[in-house]
Amino acid sequence: MYAKKSDEQGPRKRCSFESEEKQLNNEVTFSKIDESPDNKSSSPGKPTSSEKGIATIIFSVKDEVGGLVKALKLFQEKHVNLIHIESRKSKRRNSDFEIFVDCDTDHKQLKELTQLLRKHTDIVEMTPLDNSTLPDDDMADVPWFPKKVSDLDLCANRVLMYGSELDADHPGFKDNIYRKRRKYFADLAMSYKQGDPIFRIDFTAEEVHTWGVVFRELNKLYLSHACKEHLKNLPLLTKYCNYSEDNIPQLEDVSHFLNERSGFIIRPVAGYLSPRDFLAGLAFRVFHCTQYVRHSSEPLYTPEPDTCHELLGHVPLLAEPSFAQFSQEIGLASLGASDDDIQKLATCYFFTVEFGLCKQDGRLRAYGAGLLSSISELKHALSGKAHILPFDPMVTCNQECKITTFQEVYFVSQSFEEAKNKMREFAKTIRRPFTVRYNPYTRSVDILKDTSSINSMVKDIRHELDIVEDALNRLKHPRV
Repeated sequence: MYAKKSDEQGPRKRCSFESEEKQLNNEVTFSKIDESPDNKSSSPGKPTSSEKGIATIIFSVKDEVGGLVKALKLFQEKHVNLIHIESRKSKRRNSDFEIFVDCDTDHKQLKELTQLLRKHTDIVEMTPLDNSTLPDDDMADVPWFPKKVSDLDLCANRVLMYGSELDADHPGFKDNIYRKRRKYFADLAMSYKQGDPIFRIDFTAEEVHTWGVVFRELNKLYLSHACKEHLKNLPLLTKYCNYSEDNIPQLEDVSHFLNERSGFIIRPVAGYLSPRDFLAGLAFRVFHCTQYVRHSSEPLYTPEPDTCHELLGHVPLLAEPSFAQFSQEIGLASLGASDDDIQKLATCYFFTVEFGLCKQDGRLRAYGAGLLSSISELKHALSGKAHILPFDPMVTCNQECKITTFQEVYFVSQSFEEAKNKMREFAKTIRRPFTVRYNPYTRSVDILKDTSSINSMVKDIRHELDIVEDALNRLKHPRV
């Protein structure tokens, strides 16, 4: 989620902790485009479950002046509220742009709108309304969130920075070959669909050399600085995923390894996601992971997360079941949360999964990926000179996240279990009219907000307790 701005300067975010309205120039967010009487529900500001729902439409328009404006006028004509709109160059037709639109509408409006759109645009993809997406009165103000793992296709490409669009201070900004290579990785990630095999990369000698420098320097510190879970899993990754200083592991192999160890899988991503979209992936045990390598001119510098940060910092801990569950529970707490609560959860994520410390055998150890992928800050955090406080989500969520320097404070937990229990209590303070439960069989979330949904969960729990009771009875009365 985060990588080092430089090994000397501190971390920089994959998910900006500023409000989500600060998007790049190619992304615009709307609350409403029309306030006509036809567009208002019987209860002001709150559509009833029989009227409204959230639909996502992806359509392409020609690269011509006024093309997008003409298309958006169709939404206005049908009094359809635009919640989110984003554009990007089409991967299907070089001369077209694809427009992603989340809109608040009903079945009649959606049908009429799509009929008009088909006359003027090419509809590439659409998620229609159904009973599972129609909001109740108390759900009307809840932000859209994925209900099943395949829904990540609708938000995983809403990147804030990707491809060859690098900042002027990026080491590769003036390197056209590197920018072309970055666009190659971005295009692969943008075309990925959930469940597809991850494309195997033929890394260049230069990329392998850069990886090797980072791999070699960090491994000099791990034995004395990394937590025991990281030290336990890194050799397994060497054995099963071919981690070595002269080989960059393939994300497909890493994803299979994680799935067998903790149920997590990898999904390639082109660059920075918003905190909401990134945390939503964790709810389904999906880790959005970059596949490109930092610029070779400064192997210990990166203004964004790269595959060195992901594979050396994050992956060894994601292979640990207790840590994987901790990460997932932060993701589940984020589904449908308000912008303010997303900010708090993302900050807790920052100071745990990215920059967290733990105590093991009486010594401080690092488990945060931002530390485990940064030589200088890893040394600093465990030097005895850093300011360290006990992890308390109510305190941690208000701490400022530094993006150009070392953190002013680090938070320590006695164990992942302790951190997980504290986050569970913190999640109860999240303001939303429901809670969610992950269903590993369907890779979806069950929304618990009425007696029917809760009773269904109770039945499942009773069945699990029956299994536990049977196991205890067998211990007391062994059967030959």
